[in-house]
Amino acid sequence: MLETYRRNGAFDELVTTTGTPRYPKLAARLETLNFADLSVRQKSAEEHLREKGITFAVYGHSDGTEKVWPFDIVPRAIPADEWQQVERGLQQRIRALNFFLDDVYGPKRILKDRVVPEELVLSAKTYRPVCEGLKPPKGVWTHVVGTDLVRDKDGVIYVLEDNLRCPSGVSYVLENRELMKRVMPEVFRGSSIAPVEHYPEQLLKTLVQTAPATADRPTAVLLSPGVYNSAYFEHSFLAQQMGIELVFGPDLVIADGYVKMRTTKGLQRVDVIYRRIDDDFLDPKCFRADSVLGVPGLMDVYKAGRVTLANAPGTGVADDKAVYAYVPRIIKYYLGEDAILPNVPTYICDEPRECEHVLANLDKLVVKPTNESGGYGLLMGPMASQAERDQTAAAIRSNPRNWIAQPMLTLSTVPTVMGDGLVPRHVDLRPFILYGDDVFVLPGGLTRVALREGSMIVNSSQGGGSKDTWVMLNELAS
Repeated sequence: MLETYRRNGAFDELVTTTGTPRYPKLAARLETLNFADLSVRQKSAEEHLREKGITFAVYGHSDGTEKVWPFDIVPRAIPADEWQQVERGLQQRIRALNFFLDDVYGPKRILKDRVVPEELVLSAKTYRPVCEGLKPPKGVWTHVVGTDLVRDKDGVIYVLEDNLRCPSGVSYVLENRELMKRVMPEVFRGSSIAPVEHYPEQLLKTLVQTAPATADRPTAVLLSPGVYNSAYFEHSFLAQQMGIELVFGPDLVIADGYVKMRTTKGLQRVDVIYRRIDDDFLDPKCFRADSVLGVPGLMDVYKAGRVTLANAPGTGVADDKAVYAYVPRIIKYYLGEDAILPNVPTYICDEPRECEHVLANLDKLVVKPTNESGGYGLLMGPMASQAERDQTAAAIRSNPRNWIAQPMLTLSTVPTVMGDGLVPRHVDLRPFILYGDDVFVLPGGLTRVALREGSMIVNSSQGGGSKDTWVMLNELAS
């Protein structure tokens, strides 16, 4: 199969520019299957996903809301030595961002020292003045982080964006691995691949480690907005895997100065809430008054240090896409180190000169709103029509603070099952990082793949799928 595979000019994660496999042992095991065999395995994987109900939701889609999770059975491999570098870079980044959050909601030294513009931070939609002066239990703001990485055609891995609020997708990492073991067991033989199955245990350990000091035997719950949320499958999956209760807002009440959970045996104290709802809906007394998803009075208990919220409210200011441009400076300021993982060069439209450059080069740039996710609101300049570029230009002029722009990267590719052969499709990578007593990085992460030919948009909401990600412990890349 790999002999007939044709690269498209991007950096390919499995095949070199000369057409030789980067991982000869892995390639040899894949080659024991012909394409007909591979197609049968692919269909088997899709059927298993359907039967098990592994889904996600896309709001407003003409074909309906609930979708079976798209999955491709050719794995994405990463050599162990390269992963070690990525891991160190992610640990460095999350430590610095945690310092940043503690500072901007505290003494604001980094703003007073003009390392990051004060107005840029305080004008962010996700900056929460109510969090000023807060000290989260154990000083941890960012318990669970998903950082999106991409590899450009030069082979360099860049950080594309940080997700510090309610990052999703880790359940699919775990399900992808189990599915691969079921439908492609022979490909695992003789391989030493970093395991991912222990993530739920590590997540629970992190939550317990950051419980308030007053909790002797901490009780953790997962707070979900409900069955209609796009990530509800993940909420129920993680709660079940950790062995904790999955709760909704009405299941929790404030009593005697603590958060308590309604049970058949009466009220039970809750010490840690892994919350999968946005800040706006957490507490109607503090944020949106019309929210029925959160818990009235929750923020008062949190401010008193009697419950841990993971992640802490207000963390969104650190993943604002305009603030992202300053992360290398943030790392230098707090840690005294250069960033191990580089950012993608970024133009901030709130800066007049940079905005002028963006408006003059919309046909060459990728333009993003600073607080959208899921690929919504994105302009891929080189692929957009003139009418679409004009519309984006008007939006930038109307509210420049809401926009940034980056050069168009050529994302790396991985062979993907399509039609009657393997074809290159562009991918990114979302590793998951946990911050408790220390910083833990799950090996690999969620490889998202753009299933449409030529597309660079990998989000599932925009037609993307996923692959299993293998950190290869016993095979170096060629």
